[in-house]
Formats: sequence, structure tokens, C-alpha cells
Amino acid sequence: MSLTQQMVDLCFREEEDPGLPAAWTPLTDADYTALTERLVEEIGDEPLWIFAYGSLIWKPGFASIACKRATAYGWHRSFSLRIERGRGSPAQPGLMMMLSRGGRCDGLIYRVADHDKREQIESALRRELSNKDSLSTFRFLPVRTEDGGTIPALTFWAGGDSPRIVKPLLPLEEVAPILARACGHRGSCAEYLYNTVVHLAEFGIRDRNLWRLQELVAKEVEAVHGASAFQAPTNAAGTLSPYTSARLT
Repeated sequence: MSLTQQMVDLCFREEEDPGLPAAWTPLTDADYTALTERLVEEIGDEPLWIFAYGSLIWKPGFASIACKRATAYGWHRSFSLRIERGRGSPAQPGLMMMLSRGGRCDGLIYRVADHDKREQIESALRRELSNKDSLSTFRFLPVRTEDGGTIPALTFWAGGDSPRIVKPLLPLEEVAPILARACGHRGSCAEYLYNTVVHLAEFGIRDRNLWRLQELVAKEVEAVHGASAFQAPTNAAGTLSPYTSARLT
């Protein structure tokens, strides 16, 4: 990989939480309950699987009892969701991943215990959705497993008509400068990209676009911070000293 942990650390800066944008209509407890009941009814007695293609892989926010690789055909990862909170700010908006139409997406599916569907669905909803503009962005997608079977899996941020979705898709060369600079109170977009690529690799998944994107982001970080920022520090004797990741403002 070209993008390193050291580069990711340089992208971090302290940011205050700006709170929900004024234009948003937050989901209420009653909304989450109603959505949960709808999905519980949709899945019925079938096993509940949740498809993970980004941060759900390394920070799911719900409990599961099994995990395996799966592929969603007709969809691909894209940094198309504009954010001004979390890993972006009003002054420096960022981009998060979602699924856009076309291609294929290799990821993971997590199985939820049958007795625990309602609680874990609500946990996933609260993690992924915070306002009413996101209500068109989740669905059950058919995914193909390694044994050749096809099963429905609950998937978040797959299409939809949220005004935060950037259309048309931005080329990777335009996405990279945004990811290299955006940071919010939960961390940077560069960290999000890095963690996703690293954790996908642990499961033998190498997304061609993400791999190219991490190369482009690495170049952007170097351009922003300068080559000297990536030289290991030395002590008075001129020998290498233990390196501690810097978090520069």
C-alpha cells in the first residue's frame, strides 16, 4: 500500500462536533421502532444477514454469530456521500462510501442470531441512519455467497435519492484531494479509506478502485505535508529514535 498509518495520522486534526445540520429532520425513537418492525416483517422467519462493504466490516455496531464473503452484483463502491459531520466539517466537507449502480461489490455478510433480529436491526439502523433524507438508501439486496447460493442481505446506503448523494459520480482524481483533507470529530476520511482497504485485504478482497484511490490519496497527503513529514526522527547521535505517530493540526 502507498497510504500508510503515518500518513493517516498526519490527516488528523481536532474538530468540534457541529451537530446535525439545521436542514435535517432527525429520526425519532418512534421512527426507528417503525423501521425495525418493517424490516423484521420483511425478513420473516428467514435468517437475517447484513451486508458490509465499508466501515461495517471493521466497526459493525451490531452483534452477529457468523461472517462470510459475499458479492453484490449490479453495485459498486463509490465515494459519493457528502458529509459535513463525523469525518468532515462544514468548512471542509468529506465523502463517505455508498453503493452506486453498476459493476460488482465484494464484501462480507454477517448473520444475526434468530432470537436477536429486532434488537440488532435497530442497532444497525441507529448506526447508519440519522435523518429522514436517508430513508430511501437501505434495502435487502440479493448477494452471492462463495458456495454459489444467493441470499437477501440488509444493505445500507445503496442508491436512494438523498440530497447528500453526489451525482454524477466523481472521478477518483477528484475524490482523492477531498479524502486527503477532510476531517471531523470522529476522524479523517483518509483514516476511513485506510481502514477499509486494510480490513478488506484481511479477507482477501482487493477492490480495484479503492486500491487506486489509496495511491492517489497518499500522493495528496505528501503534497499537503511535504516529504520531510515522512522521515523518521533521529536523536542527537543521528541514529533513528522510536517513532511516535504525530497528529498535527
